[in-house]
Amino acid sequence: MRFQTPLIPARLIRRYKRFLADCRLGDGREITAHCANPGSMMGLAEPGMRVWLEPNDDPKKKLKFGWRLVDHENGHFTGVDTSLPNRMLRAALEAGEVAGLKGYETVRPEVKYGEASRIDFLLQGAGRPDTYVEVKSVTLSRQPGLAEFPDSKTARGAKHLAELSAMVTQGHRAVMLYLIQRTDCEAFTLAADIDPAYAAAYAEAREAGVETLCLDCRITPEGVWLGGPKRVEIPWLETIRTPE
Repeated sequence: MRFQTPLIPARLIRRYKRFLADCRLGDGREITAHCANPGSMMGLAEPGMRVWLEPNDDPKKKLKFGWRLVDHENGHFTGVDTSLPNRMLRAALEAGEVAGLKGYETVRPEVKYGEASRIDFLLQGAGRPDTYVEVKSVTLSRQPGLAEFPDSKTARGAKHLAELSAMVTQGHRAVMLYLIQRTDCEAFTLAADIDPAYAAAYAEAREAGVETLCLDCRITPEGVWLGGPKRVEIPWLETIRTPE
């Protein structure tokens, strides 16, 4: 998926109020960019980092730049726009390009289910159980080559896992899909030290029959494209228990 407008490089001054980021452009101008990422962005929002911004001339938008990438200046990038994965995945699912999720006749996004929730994608096909796919964007990496989720506590994420488990008990298929928006990681794990409750919810979901799929991305300042499967390494899984 190519960016609609060519990106321009900048230096991050600060990120604040979750959705705002002050940046300095190459000509010295200081601007405020929209940050489409509600997470903590641990390790990705340090002042001075090289970032890539997407300009726009939409009169309906107050901010004329959107923060899209972190440039690690070693040939690797991280995508920080959490709205992009679902757009990219929808196209790939409809084209039958996602390993493990091929052969469905319909791909329906944002379908209501569970307790006032919406599943990212509901896949349906004749003679097959309905498949509920929840997507999480992964941007945290604290060890070289290893991506982690979550980067902050997420009660909402744990709720989604419980709702996926409920779909399995009703005879459906449920898939937790982690999309690594980094180019420097070869494996994925859960950050149990950051959110033990989420890790416990994941363990219970897996025991209930919820499947895990982890994919990566190819990222450049020109665009972001869906990559292939990555290893899921959770050696401590059997020791996780639901907190008292």
